[in-house]
Amino acid sequence: MNLIFAEVSMIKETKSLKAKGNILADAHYQVELLESDNHNLYRLIPFQQNMEKVGLFPLRPTNLQIFQVNVGKMCNQVCKHCHVDAGPDRKEIMTPETMQLCINALTQNPSIGIVDLTGGAPELNPDFRWFVEKIKVLDRHIIVRCNLTIILANKRFNDLPHFFKQHGVEVVSSLPSYSRERTDRQRGDGVFEDSIKALKMLNAVGYGQPGSGLILNLVYNPAGAFLPPNQSSLELEYKDALVKDFGIVFNNLFTITNLPISRYLDYLLNSGNYEKYMEKLIAAFNPVAAANVMCRNTISIGWDGFLYDCDFNQMLDLKVSSAKKHISEFDTAALNRREIIVNQHCYGCAAGAGSSCGGTVT
Repeated sequence: MNLIFAEVSMIKETKSLKAKGNILADAHYQVELLESDNHNLYRLIPFQQNMEKVGLFPLRPTNLQIFQVNVGKMCNQVCKHCHVDAGPDRKEIMTPETMQLCINALTQNPSIGIVDLTGGAPELNPDFRWFVEKIKVLDRHIIVRCNLTIILANKRFNDLPHFFKQHGVEVVSSLPSYSRERTDRQRGDGVFEDSIKALKMLNAVGYGQPGSGLILNLVYNPAGAFLPPNQSSLELEYKDALVKDFGIVFNNLFTITNLPISRYLDYLLNSGNYEKYMEKLIAAFNPVAAANVMCRNTISIGWDGFLYDCDFNQMLDLKVSSAKKHISEFDTAALNRREIIVNQHCYGCAAGAGSSCGGTVT
């Protein structure tokens, strides 16, 4: 792992909030900040209160379908909006032992059909490929959250498109814009160019191509303090621009609302947009979106094996409200009976058309 850390550290010099000693690296401080109304300077309605009004509190699971695993916080990028605070300096990596516990849980629960691998850059985990192969033996649909630039970061990653194809992996990749300037502003200089190269490599092996069965989905996150535009309309824009300018094709575009967590929270505070953004989220509360939030059919597993209602709760260290909180004691029945933990950041998933790791929910 030290070799990997040294290798990735040469790619980016920008530090994570944790490495900078930023107070927002403390999950408990973030939760306290989100729960505060800043001395009544703006209108902060508790998320729980709105959920009670529409009969959704306490929020309960529906049917556990998605097993989302964060295999580590190490990444070759330091994106400005990252709620994980991932980067080259993050050394948290899931061990093979914890991965095996995940395999055991999946083996014992065949009804969980989707395994969603995320990070950081999940491919930087030294046991990533072994993990994918073990999951594939269980005949589960695998999703990998690939940041695209990792494919070009080192020669040993250049064959990732072929590896993904071999195992029928669905690739979901963030591309904040189909323009160089907006993408690089959010994700770092040179990211757009490398992302385009990586997308071409994925297209070359069949990803996104009609009839190939190899799914390539892109993700849009707003670059500022605003909600995403209409997903269907933006998807048409992306498809038209990428095929015209670069000959690139893909399947679907997911628009995801930025939640006020970690680096995006840091941006909101530093730019003076925090209160206004929270007011926007609250004003856009949609009961239909709230009823379809992803935490109702998803369980999130941290790099250390602890269980969370979603990836966002994981980053705020809000473990599941259950007696069994670790993958080593995974209990589907207990998890299906639990009360999902909600807080002010949850407005991001319930605003407008809703937001999830699969895009809008309404």
